Amino acid sequence: MERTILDENVKKNFGFGCMRLPMKDKEVDKEEFTKMVDAFLSAGFNYFDTAHGYLEGKSELALRDCLTSRYPREAYILTNKLSTTYFNKEEDIRPLFESQLKACGVEYFDFYLMHAQDRNNFEKYKRCRAYETAFELKKEGKVRHVGISFHDKAEILERILSTYPEIEAVQIQFNYVDYEDVSVESRKCYEVCRKFAKPVIVMEPLKGGSLVNLPSGAKQILENLHGGSPASYAIRFAASFEGIAMVLSGMGDMQMMEDNIGFMKDFVPLNAEEMDAIQKVCAI
Repeated sequence: MERTILDENVKKNFGFGCMRLPMKDKEVDKEEFTKMVDAFLSAGFNYFDTAHGYLEGKSELALRDCLTSRYPREAYILTNKLSTTYFNKEEDIRPLFESQLKACGVEYFDFYLMHAQDRNNFEKYKRCRAYETAFELKKEGKVRHVGISFHDKAEILERILSTYPEIEAVQIQFNYVDYEDVSVESRKCYEVCRKFAKPVIVMEPLKGGSLVNLPSGAKQILENLHGGSPASYAIRFAASFEGIAMVLSGMGDMQMMEDNIGFMKDFVPLNAEEMDAIQKVCAI
């Protein structure tokens, strides 16, 4: 796989998406999460992804308590996002950003993404000079790389990357069901990223868990391969494409963590037989 900016410090192309964490009585189960963080890092992975609104703000705080206060800063890569819910004008952005640094217990973010960009949000971010502010934060050393997460058609992504060529990475929804879906356009968005030479970060490789809980006929097709869990094929599918620099997985317990790191620790792209099985599952 070609080298990208994500190769500088990221150990492997598999990341911990902290939108879903182990919960107990509506709070993050920090004892379980701590064990998961330790297992993730011990397996050679180091990329963590969060946002201010994840788990109503509890994701950032859990990362501070279970990761950033326990490991040296160089031991992990931390991505956070500027979400549209929390600002209405340019002056709102820096105070929000500083509160995110404090919540996470760090002095800088490795990646800061303009969150959930689509045709409507993009206009707001332009109007509020959000991109310009993020680029300024990078110059100040508070952000290492500026990117976007994206939820719209490929033509909108092309417009954004043409408007702000300084964007360094793009996070898209990418899985085998959405690959040719006309509403998501995973393949077309991926191709736009390739056209602009932007490394791709994959979110929703399991489509919110639906590619784990498959219909019986589809599940049987994968079981006949005798090679792994439904999650393993979905995540490996996403990671098998050129230019995919990172695949995120939201893991809610240690069992999910152990399964995921088991097949991603020594990642092998899908072979022809496995890809054919995926196509049959997709048809079902």
